Amino acid sequence: MNADKGQAVEAERSLFYEVFKACSLGIALENLEGQLLFVNPALCTMLGFSEDEMRNRHCFEFSPPEDAANDWALFEQLRAGSINNYQIEKRFFQRDGSLVWGRLTVSLLDGTHALVVAMVEDITERKKAKEALQKSEERFRLATQAGKMYAYQWDVATDIIVRSANVASVLGSTSEASLTRQQLFDRVHPDDRSVFDAPVSQCTPEHPDVQMSYRMLRPDGSVVWVEKTAHAFFDEARRLVRMIGMVADITERKQAEDALRKSEERFRLAAQAGKMFAYEWDVTTDVIVCSPEAAQILRINEGERVSGQQVLAKVHLGDRQRVMDAIAALSPEKPILRINYRMVRPDGTMIWVEQNSRAHFDERGRMFRVVGMVADITERKVAEEGLRTSEERLRLAQSVAGIGTFERDIRTGVNTWTTDLESMYGLPPGGFGKTLAAFEDLIHPDDRAEVVKLVDRALRTGEPANGEWRVIWPDGSVHWLAGRWRVLMDESGEPLRVVGVDMDITERKHAEEALSDVARKLVEAQEQERARIGRELHDDVCQRLALLAVEIGQIQERQHDLTPDTLNWMRELARRATELSSDIQSLSHELHSSKLELLGVAGGMRSWCREFGSRRKMEIDFKSHDVPNVPQEISLCLFRVMQEAVNNADKHSGVKRIEVQLHEESGAIHLIVSDSGKGFDVAAVQQSDGLGLTSMRERVRLVNGTIAIESKPMTGTTIHVRAPIVSNQIAQKLAG
Repeated sequence: MNADKGQAVEAERSLFYEVFKACSLGIALENLEGQLLFVNPALCTMLGFSEDEMRNRHCFEFSPPEDAANDWALFEQLRAGSINNYQIEKRFFQRDGSLVWGRLTVSLLDGTHALVVAMVEDITERKKAKEALQKSEERFRLATQAGKMYAYQWDVATDIIVRSANVASVLGSTSEASLTRQQLFDRVHPDDRSVFDAPVSQCTPEHPDVQMSYRMLRPDGSVVWVEKTAHAFFDEARRLVRMIGMVADITERKQAEDALRKSEERFRLAAQAGKMFAYEWDVTTDVIVCSPEAAQILRINEGERVSGQQVLAKVHLGDRQRVMDAIAALSPEKPILRINYRMVRPDGTMIWVEQNSRAHFDERGRMFRVVGMVADITERKVAEEGLRTSEERLRLAQSVAGIGTFERDIRTGVNTWTTDLESMYGLPPGGFGKTLAAFEDLIHPDDRAEVVKLVDRALRTGEPANGEWRVIWPDGSVHWLAGRWRVLMDESGEPLRVVGVDMDITERKHAEEALSDVARKLVEAQEQERARIGRELHDDVCQRLALLAVEIGQIQERQHDLTPDTLNWMRELARRATELSSDIQSLSHELHSSKLELLGVAGGMRSWCREFGSRRKMEIDFKSHDVPNVPQEISLCLFRVMQEAVNNADKHSGVKRIEVQLHEESGAIHLIVSDSGKGFDVAAVQQSDGLGLTSMRERVRLVNGTIAIESKPMTGTTIHVRAPIVSNQIAQKLAG
């Protein structure tokens, strides 16, 4: 009995095997442990294994662990009797290691046989299509978000428009997902409603596509530009039944287009104002297309196309070869062309142009296109020529006048000199070291400290400065230069540059020295003549007048021989002789003051002021302090200036009080003579033929001093003389 039953089971299993072998689906028989007992050819083909390779292996060896775990959980429920079958989508390994998707259906074949049948449908392509669709939909969703667009569908019969969720990001957060076309029409910008409506009414089955741009009003009142692209569907009666499409927010693009339009307009205006035009040269066809501005510049018809050869023929003959060589030198490594040249217009006039271009080359290195700008620079060239001529004239004038220019960059420390300036310092062209130290080394050692002080003060204050100094040439000769310079500041007030000029004043200095020698000799001769006349008056004339007064006195003693009238007359003669002798003696002291030598400058001045004031019946307030012994030439200079100033005040001021001050300060003797009288116009007096002020100035100049005269009508007069002194006494006092 058992044998018969076993034979029946085996026969039934063989029947299943035969049926499963013929099935196009992959089929396997498993026991309740998941062990494969049979696999049909379709499953072997699907996975790439042979039946022998798969038989007796566990079914879960052919799936990734995560898929096998899900399958096994259901398989255990099947084995426990909780379920009779289940279905799952899972991945299977192929022989080459790749994965395929399959829909697995597992059922108990028969409860008594303890067999499980597993059917596998290959759904790999379906899965790939589904994933591709999902990815496509995700890309579309992201694209609509990124591109600010939404999809819509209009059902003409119901007049309902259904829009995707992205509509809120385009038309506003409160925009409805669905609405009627009339409601949508009401939200179109009033100026664009005709644009919105016309294309729809013009759609036909032959021309079902629509594309338009218009403005929409958002709920908050703002305006957004949109672009709609749609396709219309028609029924058999050619009636519009449906329209689907996309609406994109193109506000930014419209703004960019508007900005581009304005930019192009500005460029056009700039090109017109700057007298320039754009061009493109197709090298292969030799056709040049120019912007409209070319007509005005080149005097050609607007829009006229010209060839490269025609343009080259308009280039001035003197520049043509240079232009041809520049074009021939273009290469992929050096595609930029910048060149200036002359062009001849059809009317014969000539202009200068500046061409800035870029050449384009193909993969073989052949030039096929050149684009660029051409500007009319005739006015600039004329200005440059005028400037060059002016600079040449200036250079020649500076050379003739012995003037050189310099510039110092404070930040870099570089000094730039013209060749004329270098020659003034005895240097060959390019021989200057370009530093401040190199400049200072060229200055005479005795003048260097003063020049450095002048430069430092100019940098500190920013005020213009000037000075004179000596330079020693490489051949040992000494030359005089006069310099003027100013400091240029940046926005923060810091020194940026120093610019200035130097002038060779050697000849002038020699002339001044010669003139000073002459003036000094004249002063010395004058003083010698004063001394001689003073001695003659004192030793001869005064003595003779005194003798005459004695003789008149002797005549007066013989009163009995004289009449009363004669006696009175003789007494008057004696008085006059005595006064004349006194005046001549005073004059001799003015001409040659021996007291100046005996008493020094302060004592001699005080004595003279006392005598002069007594004679003139006026008050001379003389004050002095800290007056050291000074050289005779300075003493005499100050004494003569004081005499001239006091005499002028006595004659012209109209007052009887004069103040005279003499003191030492900062290594110099200061003499100040002042009155509160009528005053005078200093400029007018200097232009007159008077010798008084001229004499004072010349005397002061001979001792390297300065004189300042301050006076105005009815405001008094002050004369201030400063004479530098050099002595051990002063040096010690200044040293403390």
